[in-house]
Amino acid sequence: MKSGGLGAVPSYGVPAKRRWRGLVIAVLGLVILSMLVPLVFLLGLHNGFHSSGYVYEQKNSPSNQKSLESYDRHDVGHNESEGEQSSHVKELITKFEPTLPKNPSSDHIEQATHPKTSSTNEDRNSCQITFGSYCLWQQEHRQEMKETLIKKLKDQLFVTRAYYPSIAKLPAKDKLSRQLKQNIQEMEHMLSESTSDADLPPVAESYSKKMENTISRIKSVPVECTNVDKKLRQIFDLTEDEAKFHMKQSAFLYKLNVLTMPKSLHCLSLKLTVEYFKSPQYDEKANEEKFTDSSLQHYVIFSNNVLAASVVINSTVFHAKESLNQVFHVLTDRENYYAMKLWFLRNQFKKAAVQVVNVEQDSQMENPLPLSLPEEFWVSFRGYDNPSTNQIRTEYLSIFSNSHYLLPDLFSNLKKVVVLDDDVVIQQDLSALWNIDLGDKVNGAEQFCSVKLGQLRSYLGEKGFSHNSCAWMSGLNIIDLGRWRELGLTQTYKKLIKELTVKEGSAEGIAWRASLLAFENRIHPLDKWVVSGLGHNYTIESQSIKTAPVLHYNGNMKPWLDLGIPQYKSYWKKFLNKEDQLLSECNVNS
Repeated sequence: MKSGGLGAVPSYGVPAKRRWRGLVIAVLGLVILSMLVPLVFLLGLHNGFHSSGYVYEQKNSPSNQKSLESYDRHDVGHNESEGEQSSHVKELITKFEPTLPKNPSSDHIEQATHPKTSSTNEDRNSCQITFGSYCLWQQEHRQEMKETLIKKLKDQLFVTRAYYPSIAKLPAKDKLSRQLKQNIQEMEHMLSESTSDADLPPVAESYSKKMENTISRIKSVPVECTNVDKKLRQIFDLTEDEAKFHMKQSAFLYKLNVLTMPKSLHCLSLKLTVEYFKSPQYDEKANEEKFTDSSLQHYVIFSNNVLAASVVINSTVFHAKESLNQVFHVLTDRENYYAMKLWFLRNQFKKAAVQVVNVEQDSQMENPLPLSLPEEFWVSFRGYDNPSTNQIRTEYLSIFSNSHYLLPDLFSNLKKVVVLDDDVVIQQDLSALWNIDLGDKVNGAEQFCSVKLGQLRSYLGEKGFSHNSCAWMSGLNIIDLGRWRELGLTQTYKKLIKELTVKEGSAEGIAWRASLLAFENRIHPLDKWVVSGLGHNYTIESQSIKTAPVLHYNGNMKPWLDLGIPQYKSYWKKFLNKEDQLLSECNVNS
């Protein structure tokens, strides 16, 4: 009979139950302890909230989430030599510094070696070599430290920590050494809980005066200046290492923000997908005959972002003199296919026709490749005309990806298309593009002669191209599909991809190189059509933006992201369909 009823409980059940309860309590205790111990280390409780080294390190690996590790850089109570401690700190910094994720559509290339220089511009360029447009964003959002008392306390702490090891070695100054140690610990504890003057306790001023008196006393003690200098330099090096580490942390978070779809856009895509299967069927074949009519103006957009594609189409038809002959083909992936379909079925764009194509399913390949958006990358190099100069430039480009080479097969009935990136805004009628004679060229594009192919020879190889040929940009491109098929550019591209993959041992980051080579001498320049750089350049003149036919937000700071450059967002936002209820439900307008 089991215990727990109304009957009498046998006597042998009492100690067994107690033993069972004791075991449960012990297990719960171990579980709580296992959670508290990591928490203690994460918060720095194991060293009494000391933060003189400002020592919280972040570790990141591909297989797990980032975790914080802390270690003590204090000299107080340590038996390690200064050399051993410095070596240990550097080892930990190397071990715990994060690895920035590689964006498949964002690459960085660096030309030759770069000399060290102390100038502000060169420091900024050196930062861009490593972190790209993050450095431009950081420079724009840099804030000077206005917390005067916090700064004063930290300076005093650095001085006392520099003197402490020398004072501690003097037996006659044992009392001063203990007082110095106590002052350091109290100051570290105070600073660990404060990030601004307002956070400091009321006794902070008195602590500062007390520390001033202590510094005056220790400066009067005859010590080896070389030891103090050595210790101060060590503290400076540790602080500098930590500043570099936090820059890497900040760059990592910037990159994470860039790669992550905003919650509002994710919400919109999900709601549209669900609504597509719940809503009554729309007439999806209403404009079917237009999709293959070569007499009309066909625009192609590669996108997995509903709003971005919508803004491109809306801004194009808004400025069109005649929208009846405009046909838009939105090429997307399987995840966003139904969301795209419903959005363009429920929203009308004057008299223009919109077709949504799942490029991962509708392509004629046996094993369709996943949708790839334009390749975006930055290049850093010395001036082409004078490579001996120390001046280093960083330029940001975007170019065709794998999916663009499906165009001749996907639109086999068409002779010419205009390809628009999903991060452009149209500000004038584009009908004049269809009257441009490309001659024997294939691709009408914005040439980017700030970058010559010769500057990229270490990545492109030495054969088969002119070193004076200009790079070119995606964003706005007129494509002669007939000439493309005649020259077999898709096959050329695939051959280049294969050759570069064999050479590099990996297919990662080579699409932009193959595109540059495939279209070398096949580009017709489109002058004064596009203003580029609205996704990374904070210094574009407003007059240039207002008068440009096309705005290109190439770069990481897209206008739909929180990181987008504020002064350029309005040009994009005014073409949002703000009346759609789903935008309000997903807080897109906010």
